[in-house]
Amino acid sequence: MANSFGQLFRITTWGESHGGGVGVVVDGCPPQLKLTEADIQPDLDRRRPGQSSIVTPRKEADTVQILSGTFEGQTLGTPISMWVKNEDARPEAYSEMATKFRPSHADYTYTAKYGIRNWQGGGRTSARETIGRVAAGAVAKKILRERFGVEVLAYVSQVQKLTAQIDRDKVKFAEVEANIVRCPDQAAAEKMIRLIEKMRRLGDTVGGIVEGVARNVPAGWGEPVFDRLEADLAKAMLSLPASRGFEFGSGFSSILFTGSEHNDAFRAKGGK
Repeated sequence: MANSFGQLFRITTWGESHGGGVGVVVDGCPPQLKLTEADIQPDLDRRRPGQSSIVTPRKEADTVQILSGTFEGQTLGTPISMWVKNEDARPEAYSEMATKFRPSHADYTYTAKYGIRNWQGGGRTSARETIGRVAAGAVAKKILRERFGVEVLAYVSQVQKLTAQIDRDKVKFAEVEANIVRCPDQAAAEKMIRLIEKMRRLGDTVGGIVEGVARNVPAGWGEPVFDRLEADLAKAMLSLPASRGFEFGSGFSSILFTGSEHNDAFRAKGGK
């Protein structure tokens, strides 16, 4: 079973949705990076369930503990292990699933492949697995920001047919955090929230699009052929539960342009 991602910065997530806890081991973090739980917790708080009317009602504090890889508030260059306890685990709520397969879940596929599955909330296939990714991502963002000046942020740009108007070059983190759907277009966000709440009352759901922006990325990152940056990002995103598609840059809309229109032209600035 593939539980690891990355090469130079490699993460391995572990744990089940209704087990004792979930976590991640990060291997490849450079030494002497200032790092404590306070650097990780804000991102886990953003992911935490039960914080609004449009997310899962499960109540979890999702408090992270760093178990290894740091000393006196700095990284050692050794593997960093982080753990989050499952405090609202209710495996008995899923007892019916022991003999039934849920549609659009991994229940049947997992059983067909391994001959056994953890039916308590999906086990490893639960979206709770992403806690490890978020914790590791907080470390990665700190490295990118402090060592390379790279800024990374993401936001909801569309929910079903509701599309936000967002200037990718100017959008700020504070605008993303201004509402519970985390869409920086406040007018569109209000409509999105009403739609999601309506679907919840009807016992249904709707999908959406999350758009990510990385600023000040140096030229030359990634590797040729199979380890291109776009390819690695696609694998990371498409391994998230329920993700159905991935675009980079102009994405599928690039077919609407001619080759000359779509070319990424070079520009000289300051003699460079």
